[in-house]
Amino acid sequence: MEAYTDFASVYDELMDNTPYERWCDNIVKVLGEYGIRDGLVLDMGCGTGSLTELLAAKGYDMIGVDYSEEMLNIAFQKREKSGHDILYLNQDMREFELYGTVRAIVSICDSINYLLEDEDVVTCFKLVNNYLDPKGIFFFDFNTNYKYETIIGDRVIAETRDDCSFIWENYFDEESAINEYDLTLYIREDGESYRRFEEVHYQRAYDLKTIGRLLADAGMELTAAYDAFTKEPVRDDSERIYVVARPRR
Repeated sequence: MEAYTDFASVYDELMDNTPYERWCDNIVKVLGEYGIRDGLVLDMGCGTGSLTELLAAKGYDMIGVDYSEEMLNIAFQKREKSGHDILYLNQDMREFELYGTVRAIVSICDSINYLLEDEDVVTCFKLVNNYLDPKGIFFFDFNTNYKYETIIGDRVIAETRDDCSFIWENYFDEESAINEYDLTLYIREDGESYRRFEEVHYQRAYDLKTIGRLLADAGMELTAAYDAFTKEPVRDDSERIYVVARPRR
């Protein structure tokens, strides 16, 4: 069962509290600190293109890569409405191909956590390294062990909206550091009745030490890390961490 199929049609509605504008501002600030104020930028794991659109509006030439065709179909609709010249590619993060190098690659909102094995992460990071300009940067985030163990793990989250509802059951295995999300969706289809859909998502928890090692294995170096919500130094109770990495030349 693949993730982000039926969920794609209601993703933006159910995730309307996601702080894309704040994330965009953080990215633009960090890119600016490294002298990257324009040029080609890849949004890896772009989903429905919400962040991609915001970065395009800031003047970057955007490319979006995502594995889910259904999520990209929503991104296409946003592109048609905005008129932004965004190139979207339906590709796996472990196998993506670009036509040349880019000034920066960003990956926000847990995309790295969907890579469950060290080998998968290193493969992805090697591709990032390959497609970055020599002075380019890789800006990404990941959810931490603390978040899965303390905040998400073994919790049931449910919400009801006008046209859809969901039940999100979490099961975190500390030994494997894998969190299983069992998602049940009820989507209104004809104004009266609801249809039930089910998806299963898997994410792996990471810590900063592991991420640093995997970056090194891919020929990259970790240059900065922050608590994502405060931009302060990483804490033991940081739920999400921002990382800036660069090619090791």
